[in-house]
Amino acid sequence: MSDIPAELRFAESHEWAKLDADGNVIVGISDHAQEALGDVVFVELPEIGKELGASEAAGVVESVKAASDIYAPVGGKVIAVNEELAGSPELLNSEPYNAWIFKLEPSSADADLGKLLDAAGYKATIGE
Repeated sequence: MSDIPAELRFAESHEWAKLDADGNVIVGISDHAQEALGDVVFVELPEIGKELGASEAAGVVESVKAASDIYAPVGGKVIAVNEELAGSPELLNSEPYNAWIFKLEPSSADADLGKLLDAAGYKATIGE
């Protein structure tokens, strides 16, 4: 059974989003996603400054099983990436809700985050 923090919002493509105190959106992958991927061996991070639309591919997570695109759960500009993942991609397995992948300056955070699933909705989507 996956860990699904109630304070996060989720995309059906298994990314989580958290509105930061400064109004930016922190993005990572869910516990369910990392379990499905298996051991993560590489993370392709998006470019800082890149403008992404909601649901647009932002990067790639590669595991021993497969490679999977990471999508922007909301639209906005990439303002930071988690460089620690370059040397320790396995953090996505051990700490999926602490090992964020990138941060966005959202184009319209409230409206876009409202379209994402809450914890209960995500739980239902993944069949738990």
